[in-house]
Amino acid sequence: MADPKGFLTTGREVAETRPVAERVKDWNEVYVPGSLLPIISKQAGRCMDCGIPFCHNGCPLGNLIPEWNDYAYRENWQAASERLHATNNFPEFTGRLCPAPCESACVLGISQPAVTIKNVEVSIIDKAWDTGDVKPQPPERLSGKTAAVIGSGPAGLAAAQQLTRAGHTVVVYERADRIGGLLRYGIPEFKMEKRHVNRRIEQMRAEGTKFRTGIEIGRDLTATDLRKRFDAVVIAAGATTARELPVPGRELNGIHQAMEYLPLSNKVVEGDFVAPPITAEGKHVVVIGGGDTGADCVGTAHRQGAASVTQLEIMPRPGDERNANQPWPTFPMLYKVTSAHEEGGERVYSVSTTHFEGDADGNVQSLHLVEVEFVDGKLTRKPGTERAIPAQLVTLAMGFTGTDVENGLVSQFGLALDERGNIARDADFATNIDGVYVAGDAGRGQSLIVWAIAEGRSAARGVDRYLAGASELPAPIRPTDRALTV
Repeated sequence: MADPKGFLTTGREVAETRPVAERVKDWNEVYVPGSLLPIISKQAGRCMDCGIPFCHNGCPLGNLIPEWNDYAYRENWQAASERLHATNNFPEFTGRLCPAPCESACVLGISQPAVTIKNVEVSIIDKAWDTGDVKPQPPERLSGKTAAVIGSGPAGLAAAQQLTRAGHTVVVYERADRIGGLLRYGIPEFKMEKRHVNRRIEQMRAEGTKFRTGIEIGRDLTATDLRKRFDAVVIAAGATTARELPVPGRELNGIHQAMEYLPLSNKVVEGDFVAPPITAEGKHVVVIGGGDTGADCVGTAHRQGAASVTQLEIMPRPGDERNANQPWPTFPMLYKVTSAHEEGGERVYSVSTTHFEGDADGNVQSLHLVEVEFVDGKLTRKPGTERAIPAQLVTLAMGFTGTDVENGLVSQFGLALDERGNIARDADFATNIDGVYVAGDAGRGQSLIVWAIAEGRSAARGVDRYLAGASELPAPIRPTDRALTV
C-alpha cells in the first residue's frame, strides 16, 4: 500500500488547466504542462489498495491500478510504467481521452472524491516517454504468418502491436491520409496533441508493423485481394455511420455531421489548410448532441471565433450527484463540464429540433426547436414551447449507428451483421468468415477508447491462436462483456 493514511490526509487535486482567454487562441492541450508531477505522488497515495479493487472491474483493460499507484507514490516511475504497459498499449491516449470508468468504480468514491486514477496514469506515461523508458519491443523471431488490420484507430493499433510482438508480419490499412483513425481526425488537438500518436506510430514501425495510408478496403483494394495476401484479417474500421436528423431543412448548406467538421480543424493544425473549408468564424453555431463529440465541436467553434455557441440535448439535464438508481460502482450519468464548456456557450436540455430555415441562397439561418418531456416513458413535445434560435453553422453530434456498409467491405467479405448493425463475432472475435476477425466499434458499436484497446488486445489473442495454434497474448474482455452501467 502506498500511504496508509493518504485517503484521510490528502484531498483530491486534478490537473490544472490554462486560462480560458489564453487557450482558446491556440490548439495546444488545455492543461498546464508539468502541473501534475508536483502533486501526483500524493494523489497516488490516496489509493487504499483495496482487498477487492473495483477499479479493475470499472476498467475493461483490467489495469493494475493499485500497483502503479503504489509505484507512483514512491516515485519509482520505471516500475510504474512497466505495470501500466502490462495491460494497456497506449496509456497516454486513455489518460487523456477516457472518461475514467475506473474512477466511478473506485472504492474511495463511496464516501469521498475518488482517486485521480486518470491523472496518475497520464503522469506515469509522460514521465516514461521523457526518461526514455518507452522502447520498441520487436519480436525475437518471426512466425512466417501474415495479418492485415483494417483501420488504425485505437482498436486496430492495439491489435496490430500485439500481433507484431507475437512474431507475425502485420500491415495496417487506413483509408485516411494519416494513421490514427479518430485519434487523428476525430479528437481535437486541444484534447490530445497528435505528437502522442506520432511517437507511438514510430515505436510500432520500429517493432516491425507496416502502415499503408490512403487505401480503403472495399474500394481501393477488394476483400478478395486482401484475403489472398494475408493469412488473417482484423477488421477495426469503427462505427462510422453517423446518426441522421431527418427534419425539414436538413439539406440546407451549413448543416454538417460532426465528423465532417472536426477533421478539418485537425488538418489545419497538420498544415494541410491555412483555414478550414468549414469554419465557425463569426457565425452562430448550434451543436446537436450533448456527448463528448458535441463538446469537441463546442471547443473547436470557440477556437474558430464563433459569434455564439449553443449545444442542444434531447435528454433532461443530468444531476450533479449519483441517482439512487445508479449506485456505486456503476458509471453514473452526471452533469459533466468539460474544458470546452468552461470556455463559454449555452447548453440547452430537453429540446428537440423540429426544422431548419434558410436564406434565399440555401444557407441555414435558424433552427426551430421544441421542449420535450417524458410522459408514460415516451418522449413527448410540450405544446406552446416552440421557438427559433439563430444558426449559421449546425453540427450533428448524435452518435453512430454502425459500421460503414456502403464501401463494400461488409458485402465483399460476406460478413454477417447482428441485430444492431454491427459485425457479428464469436467468443474469439472471429466473424462468420474463416480467418477474418473484428475488433472495436465495428463489432461492439459506438463505445469508449478504453474498450477499443481492450477489444484490439482480445481480438489479437484470437488471431494469434488461429495462426499459431495457441497464444500467450492476454484477452482482457469477451465480446459479450459490457460496461458497469445501469
